[in-house]
Amino acid sequence: MKKKISLITGITGQDGSYLSEFLLKKKYKVHGLVRRVALEDENHRLWRLRNITTKINLHPASLESYASLVKLIQNLKPDEVYHLGAQSYVDYSFKDEFSTISSNISSAHYCLSAIKEIGLNTKFYFAASSEMFGKVKDVPQNENTPFHPRSAYGISKVAGFELTRNYRESYGIHASSGILFNHESEKRGFEFVTRKISMAVASIKLKKQKYLELGNIQAKRDWGYAPEYVQAMWLMLQQPKPDDYVVGTGETHSIKYFVENAFDVLGLNFQKYLKINKNFFRPSEVDLLVADSSKIQKLLGWKARTKINKLIEKMVINDFNLIKKKI
Repeated sequence: MKKKISLITGITGQDGSYLSEFLLKKKYKVHGLVRRVALEDENHRLWRLRNITTKINLHPASLESYASLVKLIQNLKPDEVYHLGAQSYVDYSFKDEFSTISSNISSAHYCLSAIKEIGLNTKFYFAASSEMFGKVKDVPQNENTPFHPRSAYGISKVAGFELTRNYRESYGIHASSGILFNHESEKRGFEFVTRKISMAVASIKLKKQKYLELGNIQAKRDWGYAPEYVQAMWLMLQQPKPDDYVVGTGETHSIKYFVENAFDVLGLNFQKYLKINKNFFRPSEVDLLVADSSKIQKLLGWKARTKINKLIEKMVINDFNLIKKKI
């Protein structure tokens, strides 16, 4: 039986690495688009793929070049494209809104256009985000909740979502969007607040750091475990008809809750080590996100399994062992 061919943008990130592992188990040929600099600095930029680099194919190309994407997609003729590549750090999007909006929107557009113009039957997945809901109109949020993004990142994701829907409706492309709520893991980027917390807790326990500085700890998020979420992406592309799905746990907790329980894992009192820094507050905050994932549960049979306290424990213990090895 011929192996399916997948192309993943953003393969070096948290979701890309877990999706690669998942697709390899499904006997796919896995291809990934990477910046050339990643291949020149594998230890630093490909660390999440360390265990599977010999099993996947990495291609130097640019998401900011339409010609580059067309050439890659034309050569590979993938059965499925998973577009995960983006400037995905919300805080940074406030500092550089121009490049966030430009690169995030154009890369989604280029992928969709390439599939259309080459005339392939390729299925397309777009990584949308709960940040699109922003200043929420409904609680919880589902596929019919209006968008009100509160950052350049959120705005860029709304545009990508609408482009995906437009190409589906206008040109008949099997294009689906996953509106994924926050999903974390031991492979989370170090700039994200959850990983900042787990690393700080481990460092404080090992006497390598004195305190943890954060901004708004009252914001509430729906946090799940990333390896489970890549299965949801795959399931969307196995359906006869494309559609959009909200993916989350259905539970919401504050950043303060995450902090308190992270310190608890290593027997520490968070109040002794937490400092609030007003400089870390966003110009506009997303106060409350919680997913209504009933559609994907009912139609695709997907459901989040890992509870938040287990997720926190996994991250803290991982970072404790990581730092301890370097001492």
